Amino acid sequence: MKKLNRTTANIPPALPTRILQFGGGNFLRGFVDWMVDVYNEKTGSELGILVVKPTERGDYEEWRQQDGLFHVLTKGIRNGQLVDEAHLVKCVSSIIHPYREWEAFLKTAENPGLRYVISNTTETGIRVSSDDKKTDMPPNEFPAKLTLWLHRRFRHFNGSRESGCVVIPTELLERNGELLRDCILQNADNWGLEEDFKKWIHDANIFCNTLVDRIIPGLGENAMQEAWQQLGYQDEMITQGEPYHLWAIEAPQSVRTELPLDKVGLNIVYTDDLTPYRISKVRILNGAHTAMVPVGYLYGIETVRETVEDEVMGRFVREVNFDEIIPTLDLPGMDVQQFANDVLDRFRNPFIKHKLLSISLNSVSKFKVRVLPSLLTYREQRGVLPKHLVLSLAALIRFYKGGEIPLNDEPWLVDFFKKAWAECDDSEAGIAVLVEKVLQWEQAWETDLSTVPGLKDSLVKHLISIEKNGMVKTVQQAFNT
Repeated sequence: MKKLNRTTANIPPALPTRILQFGGGNFLRGFVDWMVDVYNEKTGSELGILVVKPTERGDYEEWRQQDGLFHVLTKGIRNGQLVDEAHLVKCVSSIIHPYREWEAFLKTAENPGLRYVISNTTETGIRVSSDDKKTDMPPNEFPAKLTLWLHRRFRHFNGSRESGCVVIPTELLERNGELLRDCILQNADNWGLEEDFKKWIHDANIFCNTLVDRIIPGLGENAMQEAWQQLGYQDEMITQGEPYHLWAIEAPQSVRTELPLDKVGLNIVYTDDLTPYRISKVRILNGAHTAMVPVGYLYGIETVRETVEDEVMGRFVREVNFDEIIPTLDLPGMDVQQFANDVLDRFRNPFIKHKLLSISLNSVSKFKVRVLPSLLTYREQRGVLPKHLVLSLAALIRFYKGGEIPLNDEPWLVDFFKKAWAECDDSEAGIAVLVEKVLQWEQAWETDLSTVPGLKDSLVKHLISIEKNGMVKTVQQAFNT
């Protein structure tokens, strides 16, 4: 079998470098690089990407040998139809390892055509460390590396406004662009860099806040071998993603004009405010995930797909989203109905085995952020409780009883439930005491939920049913009330 490279695939030489990209993991390859390549193909643009290895371990040597090429497989459900596609990404022009090629990395800052900086260095990647020094080659943290790169650029081009960059981080952090800019300015202060440099960072560079959404699970060894046979190439960097994708970017008109990513048929959105996109993702996608986990697991189901395809639990998930979450949202300009339908397609993806237990990590804090606002808003707006979300909270309390259920959460939180359940007997009075403790647990909820009318009685009723009749009958009863 042929090894993938530009010669064997008959691909033209690498494009001129226009993008500096920190990171090259599955997400960036299956999201940003794929999107840039589609953009190049549809517009005739020549945006070449220089990939920077952000950490010391590993070397991307196999990627170098492939001349930056790799395939992205798109597998899943789109509008109810099965999708199985392959795309050869050609826009990665070169790869550099700053831990081994520090001066060569800094030298790239002198490239006048390099305009954009993109990153994905995990949620802990955008931070300042007092251990980083401007004399380090390189410093450890990503913002420190970028600070020194930008400083080299500032000096080489004498602080010209034209030499500034558009910085588009994709880390899953709120206000990620502003956070990265603040880290750079903090490094500049810590290292005594010029005031003119800090002014140049503010005036000549644009830092965009973003929100990204696409599941990129990659491929296992067997799936990779099968893909090679189908493609006819040995591709060590191949990755796989779901059909759904969203890249929402807060950017001024100047960026939207010079880089019209939103004009090529991809789900890329320029916006003045990410809030509606963030709320819809947290409430509808993440909220449905969190609400289904304890109910589905206690129902006897293992995966997300099995949950939504089960006749009863599938109805439960649909009604959670369409009848109880969506009615609480006021998001002008957002098609929340379509987004919720997209979410169901994503949950049904036959190529991803997403176990409920794997997303049960920190379920209490997730419930507080993702589900509780919908529950409380529904009660406030309608004067009644949303029955499925209340059942989910009851199931969560029962889930944390533990026993044979492997709990994955903060020790103090697990200990709270362990003690509360140990002090609880099977009587209605005992369950009521347990529920009262949980609702008044302000350390977890940051509010006293015992004041919510009717919530305690509903939870007690559900918990008694779960203990006596099991989750299957309890869910079925919920549809009849």
